[in-house]
Amino acid sequence: MSGVNKNIVILISGGGSNMAALVKAAQQGRWSERFGARVACVISNRAEAAGLLLARRQGIDTAVLEHKNFATRAAFDAALMSEIDRHAPVLVLLAGFMRILTPGLVAHYDGRLLNIHPSLLPAFPGLHTHRRAIDMGCKFAGASVHRVTAEVDQGELLDQAVVPVLPDDTPDALAARVLTQEHLMYPRVVEGLLARMD
Repeated sequence: MSGVNKNIVILISGGGSNMAALVKAAQQGRWSERFGARVACVISNRAEAAGLLLARRQGIDTAVLEHKNFATRAAFDAALMSEIDRHAPVLVLLAGFMRILTPGLVAHYDGRLLNIHPSLLPAFPGLHTHRRAIDMGCKFAGASVHRVTAEVDQGELLDQAVVPVLPDDTPDALAARVLTQEHLMYPRVVEGLLARMD
């Protein structure tokens, strides 16, 4: 493969553990050599997001767009699209990005926009997934990687990881076990997509 021409942009709001797992997988899996792919930029809607420091330590370009500085969701998404498009990404990966995106942004990245969600979709879209799974008496929980559509957590499922719910589980304990599976699954899905690109 001649040169690195497939840019990946990752959007985060917090600690960025899934982003870090993706960056590590890109390095260890030699995505640049094998696929001509690299994580080109990490963008956050919160300046204090710890994941930004992790990205900078890896030499990855970062950007901050504070959503509270924009009058409307549409104005924020327009600025976000402009920032993302500077990198001409083949994939835009949501990794704990805590914003509901406008249909216009979702349509702009149709087929290129992925999310990881901490439940076995279609069960428990939205927030507080682990508490809801425990409260419902679920025997299993997990995570899903899916394409993003205008409907929250409703897009095509690309992979899922299943974790048992233990009798004495708390939401935090369950979340921690699910997260270890997220860190394996998300990079695997992305690598598979890169391998199928021309």
